[in-house]
Amino acid sequence: MAGAESVGANAVTEQRDSWITGTLVLFCLMSMVVTVVAGLIQVSFGEYSMTVLEAWKAVFNPAVIFDLNAWVSFLFGTERPDMSTNSIVVWNLRLPRVFVGIITGATLAVSGAIFQAVTRNELASPFILGVSSGAGFAVLATLVVFSGFAPFLPLIATLGGTLAFGLVYSIAWKGGTSPVRLVLAGVIVNMVFQSLQQGLFFFADDLGVVQTAIAWITGSLTGTGWEEVRIAILPAIIAIAIALAGARQLNVLMLGENTARSLGMRVERVRFFLSGVAILAASVAIAVAGVVSFFGLVVPHIVRNTVGGDYRRLMVGCVFAGPALMVTADVGARLAMGGTQMPVGVVTGLIGGPYFLYLMRKQQSMGEL
Repeated sequence: MAGAESVGANAVTEQRDSWITGTLVLFCLMSMVVTVVAGLIQVSFGEYSMTVLEAWKAVFNPAVIFDLNAWVSFLFGTERPDMSTNSIVVWNLRLPRVFVGIITGATLAVSGAIFQAVTRNELASPFILGVSSGAGFAVLATLVVFSGFAPFLPLIATLGGTLAFGLVYSIAWKGGTSPVRLVLAGVIVNMVFQSLQQGLFFFADDLGVVQTAIAWITGSLTGTGWEEVRIAILPAIIAIAIALAGARQLNVLMLGENTARSLGMRVERVRFFLSGVAILAASVAIAVAGVVSFFGLVVPHIVRNTVGGDYRRLMVGCVFAGPALMVTADVGARLAMGGTQMPVGVVTGLIGGPYFLYLMRKQQSMGEL
């Protein structure tokens, strides 16, 4: 607790100083480079045969990049203008997967950072707190049972994530909450909703739906296209913008409830509002990419260890680092097994699981910031 107050105090006392540092700028630039390089590698592979140079030329084809009609087609689903075959393959089949990875990485990273602040628990994340499984159950139920509501997946996922987080908070509440109770309650809710997810498979009589659901539960960007981009882009922008604007409030929350109240903050109102933003951000990612485990736990720690604990820097860093790590993990998932594409959630789980164990053993206070 003392460590948390020290971190928060340092962040608040530096409010007058410029929070944009050389380290932050360099970190964001490097993250952008990693995202671009990984994205170019991603678009270089596919069933349609073309050389790497041809794929890259299609990516940077000015006839597409500067064509307003093409962008209207991509973002609103209107009729596609005439393009070369290479441009059609790259811009309609391969690049949307990269864009979905960018959106998913940014929203999950921001969501994890918010949850770690509002709970003052560095082990918190959408996955650990049960939000992912709650949103996952809602989306899976839509895919398997209520497929007609598929266009409303972000809203449905948000409702499922909200229900799960509400249950976690209710279970953990005992005249207040603690990092230990929140994590344990998250584990309980996570197990319940995962069991419900498995039960839904008994209602699926279409093999294609089952295969899609399995890939979705493990977290996968395979087969994503402009439809997923259109579903996710607006709520993702809203969630990220509010999260960036709320960075100062998160810095104050890090001081502890008593100090925050003495500074005039309505702690519970701010905490639940920002938790809602985190749920929306996580639900957007889950609606289009499935349950990508441990991502929201790992990325904020990487950013925090690099740019510091000020949430203004941390949020900006997450917006850039999340896409870099997600697109890179997706490239690794695609190339690891040769012709067989591994779900990206498997890669993030293999990385995040040991990292979660490392954090638990490192912190004697079981995750208090």
